[in-house]
Amino acid sequence: MPLCFTSESVTGGHPDKLCDKTSDAILDAILRQDPLARVACEVTAHTDHMHIMGEITSTAQVDYAAIARQVIRDTGYVEPGRGFDADSVDIEVALNHQSPDIAMGVDSDDPLEIGAGDQGMMFGFACRETEHYMPLPIELSHRLTKKLQALRESGALPFLLPDGKSQVTVEYDNAGKPSRITSVVVSTQHREDVGMAELRRAVKEQVILSTLPKNMLGAWTEYYINPTGRFVVGGPAGDTGLTGRKIIVDTYGGYARHGGGAFSGKDATKVDRTGAYMARYLAKNIVAQGYMDKCEVQLSYAIGVARPTSIRIEEFGTAHIPDVGALKDHILATLDLRPAAIIERFGLRRPIFSPLAAYGHFGENAQTMPWEQLDLKL
Repeated sequence: MPLCFTSESVTGGHPDKLCDKTSDAILDAILRQDPLARVACEVTAHTDHMHIMGEITSTAQVDYAAIARQVIRDTGYVEPGRGFDADSVDIEVALNHQSPDIAMGVDSDDPLEIGAGDQGMMFGFACRETEHYMPLPIELSHRLTKKLQALRESGALPFLLPDGKSQVTVEYDNAGKPSRITSVVVSTQHREDVGMAELRRAVKEQVILSTLPKNMLGAWTEYYINPTGRFVVGGPAGDTGLTGRKIIVDTYGGYARHGGGAFSGKDATKVDRTGAYMARYLAKNIVAQGYMDKCEVQLSYAIGVARPTSIRIEEFGTAHIPDVGALKDHILATLDLRPAAIIERFGLRRPIFSPLAAYGHFGENAQTMPWEQLDLKL
């Protein structure tokens, strides 16, 4: 019996994503001045308010509120009277230094022996469903929300406002291959003066049908466009936003496991971010080089310890090699998985993170990033 899988995406104007974008914009601003900064920046946003909090140890001098206002403005929250806009929002900053107890475990006289910033496990995944080695449902969901943003910013659909979500359900055949799209959900914030029939027609034609593969759509596909009807109040005025609450949207859309740690607002000594990037790099290169058709890599770390406590490779019955354990042993013998080595390999002290805060840290949205490159010799 065919099976279905569903993934969702959200626009950059979704309240949680707005917070992720603000956290990463602050991180990048600090890294431009101080590449060795320790940053753990969290953001919340609700009606007329944004709160920036966390632990930052850095020599950088940045205007946190000004950065936040620019992110809000660039995201499209510029109109007064909607409960949240760049000029009138009240921004509170409450930042401390990194705990000396944590710093003691991370710091080292040997730069390559800096310890992991926390314990945890991270997963990386890759498969052959798309040219970017990503599961198809999450890639299609991202394309829909990116199209919503593009049509709003270009003025092609002037009734669109920044907040929005998508969801795509893909049916797989008995061989495990994507065969068709059974349902599509798009919910978009909109202006008061647009009729629901006009909105639904425009979104179906200009967002969905122009974006999704035509050969996967048909009479079997169900479309749900603003299924509750009116969606005028949106963004932080409609739903409180929080950094790190869209970790499944950031990764594989639920198709692969997730260790639980968020990415945004964290410098690269935090293995939630660094370990996940390396795990994806391993999985993608393993699949691309033909060792297996689907691969999940798990890494785990202990706080203050440089070397990983474990590595696991899952091949889901798709391996084209007789001994996956031998591949794991080869990786451990030839690849340095210490956080500092990963930071150096991928250049993670650079201000490169803001573009990843919405639409995914892997796959199409991140295709120029170093952990997405197929350059690992296995």
